[in-house]
Amino acid sequence: MSSRFVGAGDAIRTGDYPETTSVLVLRGGAISYEDYFNEGGPETLNNTRSATKSVTALAIGAAIGDGLIGSVDDRASSYFPEGHPMRDGGAKEAITIADLLSMSSAFVCNDSDPESPGNEENMYPLENWGDWIFGLPTDASATGQWRYCTAGVVLLGKVIEQASGEKADAYIERRVLQPLGISRQAWFYSEAGEAMTGGGLELTARDLGKLARLILDEGRWEGEEIVPAAFIRDALSIQRQANERQDYGYLFWRRDYETACGAFSGWYMAGNGGNAVVMFKDLDAAIVVTRTRYNTRGMHDETIDLIERHLLPPLSCEK
Repeated sequence: MSSRFVGAGDAIRTGDYPETTSVLVLRGGAISYEDYFNEGGPETLNNTRSATKSVTALAIGAAIGDGLIGSVDDRASSYFPEGHPMRDGGAKEAITIADLLSMSSAFVCNDSDPESPGNEENMYPLENWGDWIFGLPTDASATGQWRYCTAGVVLLGKVIEQASGEKADAYIERRVLQPLGISRQAWFYSEAGEAMTGGGLELTARDLGKLARLILDEGRWEGEEIVPAAFIRDALSIQRQANERQDYGYLFWRRDYETACGAFSGWYMAGNGGNAVVMFKDLDAAIVVTRTRYNTRGMHDETIDLIERHLLPPLSCEK
């Protein structure tokens, strides 16, 4: 364990960042720092909640590379047969894959609004999530406006299934996880057996680090293309502004991390609990933080503080 990061471990153990389970720092493909806390460990499968969304984005990129999906400009409805509810002849049929990837489709769906018809909490009690998503109302005038919508990412899983002829979880494992040597994972399913492509995928910290390395290497792993580089570049380009401090790509977030050595742009996977997998392209580095501080106010701000105060400076300030 590098002494440069000892402050991070001390701060976590003294309770400054509650319910942190693992921290992993990678630089140039090598592990610079690795530590586990509370119930965490090298073999622990961490439920990083919505970080799964970014894995689904990678699978869409892989499907484009495989020629199963034409491009992000394709209409999602084109992957479903005539007579399907997605093919309504209106705003729903016009929703593109890019709309879903950038959280800016016509669906009346906002997870931040308890009254929104498409709020994800309305989905979980149901046996069949797909039927609920296909039936959501739309508002054509809302197209292009960013709203956090888990349902749209579950729909992307349905598109993967239609395009590949495989279950979404099977395709993601075969095309994204297994080529990286990731053989252990756990999915969350509906009662009907639908894989939750919008959250809940459990992976070890090191395997989350492998995903970060894949992204930093623009979709290549050990010289093999897993996801087309052009898709990775688009996914990590600003597609929408989520709020005054965060931008959004294709199911990846971006923000500036402030340190004593300056500000550094980080693209990241994020999930409830304060989970984050952050890629710093300019530093050729990644930081993985897993936490179980679910549904707690300030959980993400705590993780940002941990990164800015203890994990990023040893990478960015070193001579």
